[in-house]
Amino acid sequence: MSVQLNHTIVAARDKETSAKFLAAMLGVPVGARFGPFIPVEMSNGVTLDFIDTGGESVTAQHYAFLVSENEFDAIFGRIREAGVAYYADPHHGQPEQINHRDGGRGVYFDDPNGHNLEILTRPYGSDSA
Repeated sequence: MSVQLNHTIVAARDKETSAKFLAAMLGVPVGARFGPFIPVEMSNGVTLDFIDTGGESVTAQHYAFLVSENEFDAIFGRIREAGVAYYADPHHGQPEQINHRDGGRGVYFDDPNGHNLEILTRPYGSDSA
């Protein structure tokens, strides 16, 4: 068997709100609760399992999602429609812009916990000719 990422745990102040936000932006369903977790499953079977921090602060993490050009259009449309701030860079220095790294498109936005989310249409380094 090849090594594959199966799931990761995402800390949240409110796991339900956070899972619903990500699922709504990406256009994927929220899964059924599993123990203390609310999973959001990606098309490759990887789940992001949201868990409440119990009042502890959330350390922001970065989660990047490789999407098709059509998916990018749909997700970016939902981001804009929801009034979510977006940026061309991970440090949020280029507001209301997208990037065109590696001949594709990419954009960064935050979830309700401050996790830095990214959608991109080409993997980094894929246009290194």
